[in-house]
Amino acid sequence: MTYTVKEIFYTLQGEGAQMGRAAVFCRFSGCNLWSGREEDRSRAVCQFCDTDFVGVGPDGGRFRSAKDLAEAVDRCWKGGAREASSESREPASRKREAGGTQEAGRGMQEAERGTQEAGLGRERKFVVCTGGEPLLQLDESAIAELHARGFQVAVETNGTRPAPSSLDWICVSPKAGAPFVQRSGNELKLVYPQEDAPPEKFAELDFQHFFLQPMDGPDIAANTERAIEYCLRHPQWRLSIQTHKLVGVR
Repeated sequence: MTYTVKEIFYTLQGEGAQMGRAAVFCRFSGCNLWSGREEDRSRAVCQFCDTDFVGVGPDGGRFRSAKDLAEAVDRCWKGGAREASSESREPASRKREAGGTQEAGRGMQEAERGTQEAGLGRERKFVVCTGGEPLLQLDESAIAELHARGFQVAVETNGTRPAPSSLDWICVSPKAGAPFVQRSGNELKLVYPQEDAPPEKFAELDFQHFFLQPMDGPDIAANTERAIEYCLRHPQWRLSIQTHKLVGVR
């Protein structure tokens, strides 16, 4: 199978139960609820999407096999984690060079490098397969190749297609007016408010976590207030905000 991917990048998960966790995001191209073209938005089932998932971006690609895709994700994890760690060490390195001998500085750098590499090994790698709608492409073969490289594999799906059983984390974000097939998982994240998709419709489903995420756009302030009020009245639900937008990470 060929996989078409808009982008692959290293960041922090900004939403939901895994918020703040380092992850590679693998954004698959295409969706079954909107073409991704603005001229089609008014006719789409999902009209509030804020993501570009059309075609292939500069850090995406077309991968001829599950192995090729998993290797690209793994390269992104290794490169992103090491680059971020190197940046975090730089100020301390400069201070050591100013305050001690070069030999002492080299010894401390070697010890730090060993500690840092061990730390990377202890934390299990994490990939979030998203879109668009990733389950149009993500299959058991790709998940197996990612598992073989030590990744926990999460998916963010609109719930219109059944999720492969080998996934480690399933986040479902149902959309009003769309078929709803995947009715269980780890977290249900409902963009709120949606006409014809009230939280009560989903409260009895088989999920560990239930989140309301205020719909972005010109009414974000009012939508956030409404979500807060609902969560206060219904403690089963927790507020999810898009922290990556607040702190300026991708």
